[in-house]
Amino acid sequence: MSTLFRHTTLATLALTISSFALAAALKLDPAKSSVTAGFKQMNVPVEGKFKKFSAQIDYDSTKPAAAKANVEIDIASFDLGEAQYNKEVLKKEWFDAAKFPKATFVSSAIKPAAGGTLDVVGKLSIKGKSADVHFPLTVKKEGASQIFEGKLPIKRLTFNIGEDDWKDTSMVADEVVITFRIVTNP
Repeated sequence: MSTLFRHTTLATLALTISSFALAAALKLDPAKSSVTAGFKQMNVPVEGKFKKFSAQIDYDSTKPAAAKANVEIDIASFDLGEAQYNKEVLKKEWFDAAKFPKATFVSSAIKPAAGGTLDVVGKLSIKGKSADVHFPLTVKKEGASQIFEGKLPIKRLTFNIGEDDWKDTSMVADEVVITFRIVTNP
């Protein structure tokens, strides 16, 4: 192997490793980040907020297709703004938080899409049920921060959220929109 080839290969490897290290260094800023779930109850819009979650995002804007995301949400942190409702949604009929304390999303592909967005594909797991999902994602830079925003529409019954009498979608709609704003810093 020639010396020039070896040095070029080592330089390329070092650049690849440093790019990966830069991408892997993104840290969640929980104070500026949010994950909410919006739905309709008796045709009235309701929104709850997950107060605790973590996100590991490997992202390099020059190589978006190499990006990876892993999000974990603490189900017991769901806040509907009323203690009684918060306690109710943790029960077996809804999230069954004692048995399934976490919801997760793991990306399997992130591809550039129209309008400067990214198309994210992955697996969403809630209450022991998993489904393949996809959604558009916007990424913007503000100062040193990278901001990832998107909306993921799901059907709650796919994940067995709302059992027995609560399967009736005339009281609580099947459609839920998970909205997120993930702010990361290097």
